[in-house]
Amino acid sequence: MTPKNIELHIDDLLLHGFAHGDRYRIGEAVEQELSRLLVDRGVPESLERGGEVASVDGGAYEVVSGSRVEVVGAQVAKTVYGGLWR
Repeated sequence: MTPKNIELHIDDLLLHGFAHGDRYRIGEAVEQELSRLLVDRGVPESLERGGEVASVDGGAYEVVSGSRVEVVGAQVAKTVYGGLWR
């Protein structure tokens, strides 16, 4: 399998109800999980041909109090990944 270079740019990741300092850790978790999903599960054909996705709605989540920010980031990444296939 030939490695592919993908440029991913996230303009806005809106997070409500989290400590200000958690935003970077959540963002890093989104990036890591989304990268893993793209490598392990593949890239949508439209993106392989150089297409763009203007926006993906990650939805709204109810997070159990005390959830690790890495878990929150992984959940967001899975939803974004699913949105890339629509």
